[in-house]
Amino acid sequence: MTSVVSVVERLPVVVGVDGTPADLQVVDTAAEEAAFRGVPLHVVHAWPGRLVSWSRHRAAADQPDGRHLLELAIRRVQLAYPSLVVGTQLVDEGAAEALVRWSARAGLLVVRHRDEAGLGHGWGSTAAYVAHHSVCPLLVHRGAVPSRGPVAVAVSGRHTASLRSAFEAAARAGCGVTAVHVREAGGDTGDRLDTALAEWADQWPDVPVDRLVIDEDEVAYTIDRASRRCRLLIAGRGRKGWSVEAVYNSGGVAGGRQLCPVLLVPPGWPVGGRVPAEASRPAGY
Repeated sequence: MTSVVSVVERLPVVVGVDGTPADLQVVDTAAEEAAFRGVPLHVVHAWPGRLVSWSRHRAAADQPDGRHLLELAIRRVQLAYPSLVVGTQLVDEGAAEALVRWSARAGLLVVRHRDEAGLGHGWGSTAAYVAHHSVCPLLVHRGAVPSRGPVAVAVSGRHTASLRSAFEAAARAGCGVTAVHVREAGGDTGDRLDTALAEWADQWPDVPVDRLVIDEDEVAYTIDRASRRCRLLIAGRGRKGWSVEAVYNSGGVAGGRQLCPVLLVPPGWPVGGRVPAEASRPAGY
């Protein structure tokens, strides 16, 4: 009988591209993740197609452009990672819906921010929608990844996949972990927090750990500071999506400064990084 673990651990890294020059950077990020994990990379591009009913000529012109973009992405990835298996998909549907559908069959979904409305949070409607609905962990690329600083992770004191992800990322980058905990009114989760941190610290003894306990009114400031000073910001999405709102409504791209990537882990994502057996490879992959 085929092992479920052996199947699900081969789920690909999926990256969404929309046809702009900045997409090359996000493809690079996704390729690095896929190569590190030893899994295939799949590049997904949504083109207007039938959604642009007012201009058949424009829709027909977009499809070849989309195919050309995917060909460029494949060549770029294969130059950097010759042995990496790369697949592509040109889909005739909305980008947000397509990416959420693919997230049910991926181990990691990668998108870039796009401040298309000038809102200041640097995400854009597609990334914001996917952040709330992605089935797998979502990595939001927000510019050049800083080469210094720790990995910051929001922790609750529970045994979660986001905390494991933080230690794995820090060990890979050769840096420390800053565990940020929001103090609960009238409660003390210090012992639980210490236990959760100690468990992963035992597995990664070379990763330094700093603990930062803040009040609720300090969340926005802390996220903004972490976005500018850390290599990676990790948070569990939560069942109500409040952490997503906190991340993309805090900070932004003020002054044109680059912000670190954000990794959002959905509720219920297994601590070992494994997904349910029904999450299978997309048709045509």
